[in-house]
Amino acid sequence: MRKEEVNVLSLKDNNVKGSEDDEFGVLNAALDQLSTSRFSSLLASNARDFLLSPNGTQVKISELECKVVGLYFSANWYPPCLNFTPVLATVYEQLKGQGLGLEIVFVSSDEDADAFDRYRACMPWLAIPFSDLETKKALNRSFNVEGIPCLIILQPNDIENVGTLHDGVEIIYRFGARAFPFTKERLEELEKELREKQESQTITHLLTDHTRDFLLGHPSHKQVPVASLVGKTIGLYFSAQWCLPGLKFTPKLISIYHMIKQMLGEQRGKDEDFEIVFVSSDRDQDSFESYLETMPWLALPFGDPTIKTLTKYFDVRGIPSLTILGPDGKTLTRYGRNLINLYQEKAYPFTGTQLELLEKQMDEEAKNLPAFEFHQGHHHELTLVSQSTGGGPFICCDCDEQGSGWAYQCIECGYEVHPKCVRAVNREPTG
Repeated sequence: MRKEEVNVLSLKDNNVKGSEDDEFGVLNAALDQLSTSRFSSLLASNARDFLLSPNGTQVKISELECKVVGLYFSANWYPPCLNFTPVLATVYEQLKGQGLGLEIVFVSSDEDADAFDRYRACMPWLAIPFSDLETKKALNRSFNVEGIPCLIILQPNDIENVGTLHDGVEIIYRFGARAFPFTKERLEELEKELREKQESQTITHLLTDHTRDFLLGHPSHKQVPVASLVGKTIGLYFSAQWCLPGLKFTPKLISIYHMIKQMLGEQRGKDEDFEIVFVSSDRDQDSFESYLETMPWLALPFGDPTIKTLTKYFDVRGIPSLTILGPDGKTLTRYGRNLINLYQEKAYPFTGTQLELLEKQMDEEAKNLPAFEFHQGHHHELTLVSQSTGGGPFICCDCDEQGSGWAYQCIECGYEVHPKCVRAVNREPTG
């Protein structure tokens, strides 16, 4: 029997002659004690029983008792962390403003104390002192943290960690404050709601609201009824003028858009079965206007509330992003950008059948590729790999775009490029 169990039982035995209410009171006190003990064993050290508040004051770890606690593993040098931190801060402030029992504890992977202090300045929650390396290492080991950002959510009085969630980042992105109290039962409810929404999803429901039933088209932002998109394959293009990857991808997408339109015109005598809708993250109207002028497709009006709704609904965590909807309004894929990079116009109509065919074609083409290659942009020999032999989703180090399936990979340093991006050179292997 564990020490914690003995403590609970002894407390109960000592009060066996008391009233039933007293007995429950003692048990609750014991559970509070275990909760405090649990968080202390995780977050305290021999020399410290406190955490740092946003203003630098000391907060006793015992104040975490009976709260849901999120351990936030993060660092200011990693862009995905910088993207997620303000999202988490918004959720945190919402829940704290409602008086709900949540606390976040920052577990830093910053490179020095100055970086830690700068990063912590934008966080409204508690933190383990930067100097306590042992506690931070122990937490990383205990929860098997393999990458950042990572949010581990702990339930109060959950000694066995039955309710511990390791995918807090995913949960916050998908459900926000609605996920509280972050129990498995609550998440099952939200998943059920989401499935029901997806099953009834239509273009009209996604792209209209009670004040607007149109999109902006060309020229001069003419109003195009959303109803005119029903029955078409639609791409929702999340981007912004300030986004450098977006500025790089947009011309490629424009080219593919015209190629798909041309292909449909030749095959069916009309090119209206495919359309793209720009979902802007621009910071002002002028930027939106000038960026939209470069695009041949439709757009949601700047600042429209539907933009935030779609961003959360489709779990858009970074831009540019391209979500593809089928003619029935259901989601075909959230990875349209990747598919455009891999297959260009051949990806259309983005159905499972089409993508399976393209994957088989790519596998056949790979049989004729050299097993090893030297690339002009890298000094080591590259090895041809597939998803089953060490490859997988990657960012091409040559074109900076997403890739998956086949790649040329440097086994020594992890450098990866699309096979189509390789500029072969003759070079003798080293070593």
